[in-house]
Amino acid sequence: MKTLRLTWQLMFVRAAASLLLPFIFCLDASAARLKDLAQIEGFRANQLIGYGLVVGLTGTGDRQNTEFTVQSLTNLLQDYNLRLNPADVDVKNVAAVMVTAEVPAFVQPGTRLDATISSIGDATSLSGGILLLTPLKGPDGKVYAVAQGPVTLGGGYTAIGINAKITKNHQTAGRVTAGALLERGIASDVVSREGQIRINLNKPDFTTARRVAEALNKGSLQIGAQALSPGVVTVGLPENYKDRAVDFIAALESVEIAPDNIARIVINERTGTVIISKDVRVAPVAVAHAGLHITIKTDLNVSQPNPWGRGQTVVVPDTTVTTKEPESRQLVELPGGPGVSLNQLVQALNSLGVTPRDLIAVFEALREAGALQAELVVM
Repeated sequence: MKTLRLTWQLMFVRAAASLLLPFIFCLDASAARLKDLAQIEGFRANQLIGYGLVVGLTGTGDRQNTEFTVQSLTNLLQDYNLRLNPADVDVKNVAAVMVTAEVPAFVQPGTRLDATISSIGDATSLSGGILLLTPLKGPDGKVYAVAQGPVTLGGGYTAIGINAKITKNHQTAGRVTAGALLERGIASDVVSREGQIRINLNKPDFTTARRVAEALNKGSLQIGAQALSPGVVTVGLPENYKDRAVDFIAALESVEIAPDNIARIVINERTGTVIISKDVRVAPVAVAHAGLHITIKTDLNVSQPNPWGRGQTVVVPDTTVTTKEPESRQLVELPGGPGVSLNQLVQALNSLGVTPRDLIAVFEALREAGALQAELVVM
């Protein structure tokens, strides 16, 4: 058999037109930008966290036995010269929340960010609440931002009546859009003191790291890139780019590399989806597959008493179970070996007439038989 070399687009069109199983997609790797395969070390986000109070709730806040909410509200009022007994504070309109935010790299003080809030007490809803001024700290304990503003829940609501309650969406977590104000910049540096730039691959791989180094060295830059590990490639900053590191990194990100991927079959048993990479190989093997179909049907019959009897009318369920086993199938030989293309393999599997869910059992059996030369991932 001749090996068929098809692009991803042609493979997809042919599969949609002629294959019996529309849920099998034939994937083909192609060149991608370095920007999409890796990240420059130092160009990263940072996370902040804080503790605050949401006020203005309509009786859906923390209850009286949530002591930390009562203590927090009492401490807040003391800053305004209000001395109260915690036992006299009713916090049904107040909820204690944790506030988190993510700071992108190289943002400057004054930048507004979105903040996410989540209740840590027994509040039933944060709808309509206002987050009070909340300091947000980093892992070092320093305050980098402050958050404040109205809480949005993404269209959710809660309606409460007498012995009735209707809730839509999650009511104890929300966002404060553009409510976090960055007060202190976070230092970031993409070039080391030795003039080195470290490129971290998103998916470490020996072959891909080598290809990245070769592509950078063969390009017009010729910068002496070196693969230190499957996940790290180092590049030296040229002399003519000492004051133009941004231009140099932008040139690096535009270099195209063909990544190497592991032969893998990904199966989602919940949805019946099967994804096969182009490098999957199967050793020569014969497969027979047959399924057992079981049908369970319940009819509700009404049983009535005699006209002058004292019995009651009742509903009697009548359940029947039927099984159907299809005719036995002949063995189908799956083509194997390094010269077999993915298209030929898919066509052979489709000849079995199985559904995507049944195909999961076929692949698992191939793996147990040692005929599947690929990684099988079950989600």
